Amino acid sequence: MNAGHLHIRDLRARAVMAPMRRRLATASGTITRAPLVLVDLETEEGITGISYLFSPNPAALIPTIEMLDNMLSLIEGARVAPRAIEQHLQQRFLLLSGTGIVTMAIAAIDMACWDALGKAAGLPLVTLWGGEAKPIPAYNSTGLGLMGAEATAAEAIELQEFGFSAIKLRLGYPTLAEDLRVARAVREAVGDDVLVMSDYNQCLDVPEAIRRGHALDGEGLYWIEEPVRADDYAGNAAVAQALKTSVQIGENFWSANDVQKAIAARASDLIMPDVMKIGGATAWLRAAALAQASGVPISSHLFPEMSAHLLAVAPTAHYLEYVDWANPVLQEPLAIENGEAIIPDRPGHGMAWNEDAVAKLLL
Repeated sequence: MNAGHLHIRDLRARAVMAPMRRRLATASGTITRAPLVLVDLETEEGITGISYLFSPNPAALIPTIEMLDNMLSLIEGARVAPRAIEQHLQQRFLLLSGTGIVTMAIAAIDMACWDALGKAAGLPLVTLWGGEAKPIPAYNSTGLGLMGAEATAAEAIELQEFGFSAIKLRLGYPTLAEDLRVARAVREAVGDDVLVMSDYNQCLDVPEAIRRGHALDGEGLYWIEEPVRADDYAGNAAVAQALKTSVQIGENFWSANDVQKAIAARASDLIMPDVMKIGGATAWLRAAALAQASGVPISSHLFPEMSAHLLAVAPTAHYLEYVDWANPVLQEPLAIENGEAIIPDRPGHGMAWNEDAVAKLLL
């Protein structure tokens, strides 16, 4: 089928609470089930593109579905052209866009449109975008929340499943001493050959981030993520300049404009845009172009099924963040072999709903 001749007929969004194998406690809250919005974009030609959104707070699920329902009237009958649809929706919501539910809804539509185009062309997205399917280096981010040194060290060993040689540790305990105790326990448990990323989830102010960062500089952490408020680019820059350990930010970029501002401010050594928060695959690819132009390594945040395709075409691709939170609703979850994500040889992004499981998890 000609991928350029698809037209939007309908859009359906459903909320589910997917069970998580490991609870995750961070400085910004604890989750034990993953609140997801599943999106089906149906075309007149019979092809359906799908996507999903993740909300750390279940309270946003129904408002997100309502926003998607309202957006349908603006794109119904339109040709499936992700860039044109994104520009149209951004213009119609100009006074509301930039962050939050509007951008998330646009991202869901964008990702579903790309999936539909891939299916119509009979090509995986990485191929549709001119890239080559290849194993993508990944780190396991499914656990290592705030739970003390002993439990964290034990779970760090578990996170080496599927051959992972890189894992992510959450920090932000009440005291620096506790942060150090946990970081050292994890390092002792996994040895020197495993990369340990760390994430503060924005819980520190700049002076405290520098103080703790200096103390952690000798602990062998691969990066320190979001030490201070995500949109404080000057503050992040001060931390990055002060520390030997690389600083990582980006999961809270809400547009490619945010990427440009952060890079200009030298706010971090590394970036990791989230394909949902930034506005979809179309916007993520813009971020990758900015990263290439500036020579900044780019990683992904969550959504590994789509992010694997994106990283495969990103010139400065770094690491994929692996979480398995959507696995309970998928027919064939993303495969991990030897710590690398294996892009499926299926059209689009390769996801399909397990409808029996979805029916049991619907809100």
